[in-house]
Amino acid sequence: MTTVMVVDDHPMWRDGVSRDLTGAGFEVVATAGTVAEAAARAAATQPQVVLMDMHLPDGNGAAATAAVLEVSGEAKILVLSASSEREDVLEAVKAGASGYLVKSASAAELLDAVRATADGQAVFTPGLAGLVLGEYRRMSTVPDAKGGADLPSLTERETEVLRFVAKGLSAKQIGTRLGVSHRTVENHVQSSLRKLHLSNRVELARYAMEHGLD
Repeated sequence: MTTVMVVDDHPMWRDGVSRDLTGAGFEVVATAGTVAEAAARAAATQPQVVLMDMHLPDGNGAAATAAVLEVSGEAKILVLSASSEREDVLEAVKAGASGYLVKSASAAELLDAVRATADGQAVFTPGLAGLVLGEYRRMSTVPDAKGGADLPSLTERETEVLRFVAKGLSAKQIGTRLGVSHRTVENHVQSSLRKLHLSNRVELARYAMEHGLD
């Protein structure tokens, strides 16, 4: 059972999301309404996934993300916010968030996003993944990163899969795009992780973003 902490300063919203998660088979181990509460309760419960609001009374979601990861390094942070502002999205990702979902998402989309985040996928509301990719490309200082020239150890198919991983697609979605099974996609992902000395899909997605793959 995946353990989840819900961080939001609105009690009714927090309780409603917690009920949806519990009903779907997740274990909500903690809730919090401030940055300070989020850090303290993450340290105590070590949740696998943290649903994080971007606007809290004593700071923002980026500060809370950094605080939670400092005390619970294995947690995966999925921002769930009413804001889709560029600055909020980029600040959250730079602080260590694995994904970003706007609150207009349906309950089913939220539950799917939590499952995907727990599995190590980078999940973004459509349109936001492109924003993050563009920013990482702009910030990239790797001199030979253009066009993936610094990835000689990856096969053409592995690089192709990597581009889809960076966009937040699941193995099943990538398989559909490429006409292969999701197991074949996962084999390519695992091979890429080994070659690049990375540990999970989130790190792989960030690697792709930092190296200008789209």
